[in-house]
Amino acid sequence: MNGQVGQDGPERRFEVRAIGRVESPLTERAGAPRQGDEGAPEAWLVFDPSVTRGLRDLAVGQEVLLLTWLDRADREVLAVHPRGDRSRPETGVFATRSPDRPNPIGLHRVTVLAVDGPRLRVSGLEAIDGTPVLDVKPVLPGRSER
Repeated sequence: MNGQVGQDGPERRFEVRAIGRVESPLTERAGAPRQGDEGAPEAWLVFDPSVTRGLRDLAVGQEVLLLTWLDRADREVLAVHPRGDRSRPETGVFATRSPDRPNPIGLHRVTVLAVDGPRLRVSGLEAIDGTPVLDVKPVLPGRSER
């Protein structure tokens, strides 16, 4: 069946484009924290001027979800020892936050510290310098119980 993922048919392909990049003091995967709340530095998100209009209602203090393309990931990995700890049992990659995976999309919850035209300063970003930015989405407030 054309256009479906499966053993007997071709994989369906999607095209995404980077809308920006990360500017961070982190330059090597080995030196980067595993999660943003583990000592990740502040970083700049530098957006293509063509998407600047889409940034206009973001505000300092706002939490956003940042989607990145982990371009230095190994896309062949399907199982890992969580956090690289060989004493932990090997686990299917989809049950982990490993950057190595078939579609290495990074998901980062960050706080906006500054908005400067096509640039956002954020806290808690563990992505390394040059990582492509795919999208930004607001963190929605929790719904109250009725």
